[in-house]
Amino acid sequence: MATNDPPAADAWWRIPGNMLRMMVGRPMRVGADRPDAGQRSSGSLTRRMFGIAALWIGLMLFGGGFALDRVLKDAITRNFDGQLEYVMSAMIASAEIDPIGEVRFNRALGDQRFLEPYSGLYYQISGSGHEPFRSRSLWDQALKVEPRHHDPDQHVYDSKELGGEPLRILERDAKLPGSSVSWRFQVAQSRAGLDEQIAILRQTLVRSFALLALGLLIMSALQATVGLWPLRKIRRAIGRVKSGEISRVDDRLPLEVAPMVEELNDLLAHNERQGEEARAHAGNLAHALKTPLTVIMNEATARSPDLEATVIREATTMRRQVDHHLARARAVGRRGAAQSFAEVWASLKAVERAVSRLHRHVTIDLAGDKAAAVHVERQDLDEMIGNLMENAAKYGGSRVFVTVERAASGFVDIVVEDDGPGIPAAERDTLFKRGARLDTGKPGTGLGLAIVRDVVEIYGGTIALEESEDLGGLAARLRLPAAAQRPA
Repeated sequence: MATNDPPAADAWWRIPGNMLRMMVGRPMRVGADRPDAGQRSSGSLTRRMFGIAALWIGLMLFGGGFALDRVLKDAITRNFDGQLEYVMSAMIASAEIDPIGEVRFNRALGDQRFLEPYSGLYYQISGSGHEPFRSRSLWDQALKVEPRHHDPDQHVYDSKELGGEPLRILERDAKLPGSSVSWRFQVAQSRAGLDEQIAILRQTLVRSFALLALGLLIMSALQATVGLWPLRKIRRAIGRVKSGEISRVDDRLPLEVAPMVEELNDLLAHNERQGEEARAHAGNLAHALKTPLTVIMNEATARSPDLEATVIREATTMRRQVDHHLARARAVGRRGAAQSFAEVWASLKAVERAVSRLHRHVTIDLAGDKAAAVHVERQDLDEMIGNLMENAAKYGGSRVFVTVERAASGFVDIVVEDDGPGIPAAERDTLFKRGARLDTGKPGTGLGLAIVRDVVEIYGGTIALEESEDLGGLAARLRLPAAAQRPA
């Protein structure tokens, strides 16, 4: 293999002419100025954060308020019942049986309310076959007694048996010394005071929790507004980038959004590079076509008898130049290597069939890892492998050997070897220059390896020319980023 020409004109992996539009393709647009951009919004992030915070605050305050209400209400009720238990204990301690078998107190209870009619504090001692012993505060009424109900322990309940007055009643059955009767001791107190305390408690809780909820909601709104303020700064900065005032977002931003801004700046730089490369490619192509067009114009103006041959020769040169620049433009447009994917073995087999038809005297052998895949577009991979295999078949002897190897650090090596005379090491780098040819005896323009080098560098790979250990000729080592095999 002694030159770096591209494959023949009828090889199927040539770059299509409609790729010319990529030479001057527009850079990616950062701003969402498309007509349908607004329709893709999923709503306000601030409102979403505030709504979630409000819902969570409401649930937590409701649950906490309910639990606190139950705890404090039970505490107040237990304190109220404790006072009734104290009176009950005093009643049982003071009760005794008189000579006629009736129950009496050996000392009066200390609370004056027991002497005032309907004061809200009452007691009653009842026994089977005996008149109830009642406090004067009951006046002409009596507490209900359920004879079928036996309370050896204290039992408390609510009732409205005295004219609808809400009462808290504590009762207990006990036997007094000198009597075989089971006496029912009852002490009752109006719930008005208890209910008023509970109402005051709940009113205080509602006001306190409402004030707390308002404060938390205001804090959540401030947090959502202030916390998302850097995003608004980024939006304004992007607008300034779009209008051309600045080229990068350089504002100092929090650590959480700084990586996003770095990626945005990288994207802007990437777009600038693409724009510069597109303009450079267009300029290079115009410069490369200028000389052949000038030759054709001069020959046509001079009415040269060799005009036809000149046109064919210069048109071939222009076509090679267009192919070269289109290959670079297509690869630059697909620079997102993480999304590109191609199976190496499938590309080798396809190119091998095409080259075998063009060079029937050459035996092409393929070997190596059949499952290898690379982060390269399939058309670009075919272009690179096609150039290397075409050159090996054209300038080698009768054999071409292609191997696929997994290299270290996440790369795949594609080695194309031939049994030709080879190229001295000092002259190998010359072949990567556009138009460089060491063998002028065969047709070509010397753009093949230049195209391969430019495309492989865009994808982050390398190409090197070495000496073939097996066949003795030249070995072209194409190294490309490896890709994981796609799932079936």
